Amino acid sequence: MSHYRRHSLEPSIDSITSRFRDSLNLHKDDDDVINKPDFRELDFGSPKSPLKPRVSSSSASAAATPAVSGSSSSSSGSVSGKPSVTSHLANRSHSGELTETPGSGTKTRNPKPGHRRSASAGTPLIYSGLAFSPAKNRGGGSGATSPTAGVVPTGNICPSGKIPKTGMASRASVKPESLFTGTGNYGHGNIVRGGGKANHSAKQPETRDPEEVKKAGNDMYKKGNFSEALALYDKAISMSPENPAYRSNRAAALAASGRLREAVKECLEAVRLDPSYVRAHQRLASLYLRLGEAENARRHLCFSGQCPDKTELQRVQTLEKHLRLCSEARKNSEWKKVITEVDAAIANGADSSPQLVACKAEALLRLHQIKDSDLCLSTIQRLDHLHHHYHTQAKLFGMLCDAYVLCVQAQVDMALGRFENAIVKAERALKIDHSNSNNPEVVAVINNVTSVAKARTRGNELFTSGRYSEASVAYGEGLKFDAFNSVLYCNRAACWFKLGMWDQSVDDCNQALRIQPGYTKALLRRAASYGKLGRWDDAVRDYEVLRKELPGDSEVAESLERAKTALLNKSEEHKYLGFNNEVEEVSSLDKFKTATSLPGISVFYFKSSSNRQSEAISPFINTLCLRYSLVHFFMVDVDESLALAKAESIKKVPTFKIYKDGLKMKEMVCPSHKLLEDNVKHFLL
Repeated sequence: MSHYRRHSLEPSIDSITSRFRDSLNLHKDDDDVINKPDFRELDFGSPKSPLKPRVSSSSASAAATPAVSGSSSSSSGSVSGKPSVTSHLANRSHSGELTETPGSGTKTRNPKPGHRRSASAGTPLIYSGLAFSPAKNRGGGSGATSPTAGVVPTGNICPSGKIPKTGMASRASVKPESLFTGTGNYGHGNIVRGGGKANHSAKQPETRDPEEVKKAGNDMYKKGNFSEALALYDKAISMSPENPAYRSNRAAALAASGRLREAVKECLEAVRLDPSYVRAHQRLASLYLRLGEAENARRHLCFSGQCPDKTELQRVQTLEKHLRLCSEARKNSEWKKVITEVDAAIANGADSSPQLVACKAEALLRLHQIKDSDLCLSTIQRLDHLHHHYHTQAKLFGMLCDAYVLCVQAQVDMALGRFENAIVKAERALKIDHSNSNNPEVVAVINNVTSVAKARTRGNELFTSGRYSEASVAYGEGLKFDAFNSVLYCNRAACWFKLGMWDQSVDDCNQALRIQPGYTKALLRRAASYGKLGRWDDAVRDYEVLRKELPGDSEVAESLERAKTALLNKSEEHKYLGFNNEVEEVSSLDKFKTATSLPGISVFYFKSSSNRQSEAISPFINTLCLRYSLVHFFMVDVDESLALAKAESIKKVPTFKIYKDGLKMKEMVCPSHKLLEDNVKHFLL
């Protein structure tokens, strides 16, 4: 066995070394705990050792030669030290120090699991000093003897000198070591290579102090790392769940992340844990102000007779004023004023209030600004997650706030044809408001939504089966529950179009477009109806709007070209005939023959100025002329054109004759307005 060369050691150091060599005679069952020796070359830069031996001088001499299992070396390092340091060591204590007396036979373990002392590693060496140099072989050998493979040196520090693997001594590097730092635990002290920098291969020990975790969370919060701060606050809460400050801090991080409802829940828990916790009450008041819940904000701002902050109290009072004015304007259907008051409340600090945003969306809906209303609602965070937390019990206009928001969303969805979504939200609103004894407004909304959705479904089924007249009736039933539903108007217009009732189709399309300007389907349907009525200038105007809205739609482009061509042809015909959307008077037989040979539909109206029925129907003829611009209307006064009346065998007035492409199609004597118009439309198809 090789021995390290012994340099001069001060007596006190030898004594301490001998004592700890004796005291750390561990049970050999611990040999298999750590299976890798430490081959680091050490330099003890710390002037202190964390160990304080408790062995008396008498017991030390009695136990000078303990038996140690396994191979060991009796070598000692070369250390230069000072007696004052040794004296300091004798007075230092550590909570994890070993207190077993030699020979007791009791296994002594390190407090931390996974760090056991090995009995086969040899006698521990204690050093006091600032530095040391590697020991040389006393017997003149070329190097130090390696310890047994798979063994870690015993004691709270690593043995001095180089402990390289066989043949590896020349590759070892000298790096400074420091006490009390790092993550390894060799007994009572930590030593890390590199002057205090943590060994990254070792796992950082987790602190068990929730205050330290909270402080780390505060640091993350100040840096704006709110998700990291939340994780740390969660950890602190798990370690100390009854601490209200941790809940309040978590609420601050949640609020900074925009999760205000969850922040309120945490603050309420903090107040439950400590009802007099002023900071939590203040935070709750601020959160409720942002959520637009003035009553809750006031309650926490003035809790238990506390003197509230004047600035915050003024903001709460201002919010209460705007909410009161908003409610009054809503009752009077003054929707523009409602929008003004909502904007003022939001500017006052209620910037995250879903019910105020919904109130503005409702006002826009009533003003027929449906797209703006839908866009407004899109800024509200989805309420689907609320059942995982809680529903606020605050009210607006007598309804629970969450129920009111869902009611407005249901109505906007219904106006835009999203009937299934509307039903789901209305039912959820009713479920939330159930504890509020089913507010009449909520009940009315769900009844309307359900009735309109059923009417629309029934109308669609009838339309698909070709029963257009019945489908129009079904859509009309839905309009009784929602007189401003643009989808139902547009669907009913489709029924009128299929029935050849193009004027009614245009009327319903106009209604739909008044409610929802830019409604693409209504524009398409109206343009097609205009074409059927021969109102090509109106058709061209609608198709041009659609062309801008749907630039890639080939069908719209083709329809626009056809409408332009028809409008040009109509202009040429009118120029040739010399009339412009007016009933043309025919007084000669030659002109009559020319008019009857015109392409298209021509209607000849034989009248007498002395006949009452003729005078009564004349204004309607002018209306038909404007309504059906592709139809040529001519008027023959039998009193002034007796030869023409005799040639056409007119015996009674008013008489109407309809020609198509030069052929006589129909003759009617004293027809009703409806019969006359129906025949005109029939031959125009």
